[in-house]
Amino acid sequence: MDEEITKTRLSALQFDHVLEIGCGTGKNTRFLVTRAQHITAVDFSEEMLSIARTKILKPEVEFLQADITQKWNFGERKYDLVTFSLVLEHIENLDFIFSEASKTLKPGGHIFVSELHPFKQYAGTKARFHNGHELQELQTYQHHVSDFIHSAEKADLQLQSLQEHFDEDRQELPRLLSLIFQKI
Repeated sequence: MDEEITKTRLSALQFDHVLEIGCGTGKNTRFLVTRAQHITAVDFSEEMLSIARTKILKPEVEFLQADITQKWNFGERKYDLVTFSLVLEHIENLDFIFSEASKTLKPGGHIFVSELHPFKQYAGTKARFHNGHELQELQTYQHHVSDFIHSAEKADLQLQSLQEHFDEDRQELPRLLSLIFQKI
């Protein structure tokens, strides 16, 4: 669902230089590389990056391992777009993240966020994966919708769009939340 939301939500935006935070195995990088001249794809996990590097063999993509909870040092490039896909639930301090992201943006640039909807978290849903032996749950932090908006505002980012995304039956709580901010 995140992959489809990313394609749909970013289709109306123009961007040449992208900073993709939480690129994982490259599922969204594949789309971004069709639209951008350069992508800096960042992830905390070297294992995930190794998989992405084997799937995406394009010179316009630079894969970097980094801890985004520390001061960002992704070069001197300024970006038109910074994306976060299913990563901010693992970050405690949103103010720091939005501040660092804003510093990397060109004036008028955008930030795109796609996250597990807070309602799902309230109901007990957490990020998890099966490592081949057992189910692993990752450390997560609950962020309310207003937390995303207030942290972005503190970093001179203005909310342009907010959408809630449901599974097909729409009988449950919304599954994902997506937000687009623009640097003022």
